[in-house]
Amino acid sequence: MTKAEHARIVAWRLRILQHAENEPRYVAQTCRYFGISRTAFYRWKKRFDEFGEAGLADRPRTPHRSPRATPSAVVSKILYLRQNYHFGAYRIAAYLQRFHQIEIARSTVHRILINNGMGRLPANQKHQPHRKRWKRYEKAQPGHRLQMDVKFLERIPGTGKRLYQFTAIDDCTRIRILKVYDACNQRTAIRFLNTVRERLPFRMLVLQTDNGAEFQSRFHWLARRIVRYPACLYPPSIAAPERQGRALAPYRQPGVLPTDRSGRYL
Repeated sequence: MTKAEHARIVAWRLRILQHAENEPRYVAQTCRYFGISRTAFYRWKKRFDEFGEAGLADRPRTPHRSPRATPSAVVSKILYLRQNYHFGAYRIAAYLQRFHQIEIARSTVHRILINNGMGRLPANQKHQPHRKRWKRYEKAQPGHRLQMDVKFLERIPGTGKRLYQFTAIDDCTRIRILKVYDACNQRTAIRFLNTVRERLPFRMLVLQTDNGAEFQSRFHWLARRIVRYPACLYPPSIAAPERQGRALAPYRQPGVLPTDRSGRYL
């Protein structure tokens, strides 16, 4: 009900009470004139005497108690799965039954989503056919390509220090190595490269970076002696370290060095 309809109903009922007040001995005629029952008239009059004009408005018709209503904990799970994983009603019902042992009808899930304004997903979150989906970027051999980058972390409250997270990911096994430093320069990049070499169970064949300030000549000098093909100029991929944090600084435009089709230095 809109506000205009709400005000119109209150004004109409107030007019009935005022008409009866002018002729207190003819309540039956007032009810007959406006086409209402005396039970409704006395109910409105009682509410008006107790609450004023606010008592003439329609009260909510929802029950005070609903013993068979869906528990709030189950409703929270349904909304969480919809908001974070974009599941439909069928998948949410199946998920709750399989992992939480909660049996709930698909129609109940759909009604809960509609009541909370989550019945339709945005266009960018809807299901897409397989031919339109992105293809995962990966290599067939471990160590064939290792991606390395830096993420700027938030400052620790109460201190002025800024921390930097160095990340290395293998495109085949998705093994990820992280380490936090208090500086972002070539010295820390070299230290991290040595750490990666010690912790990886296979040899690095190709190393990929964004060619930032921390990945320059001194870093390249060591990379040429550790990595078989230290190609640091490939564009970012789906498995790039930028996807591993909340946000990273935008990619710098990498330089261009002469390489052959396999990506090796000429």
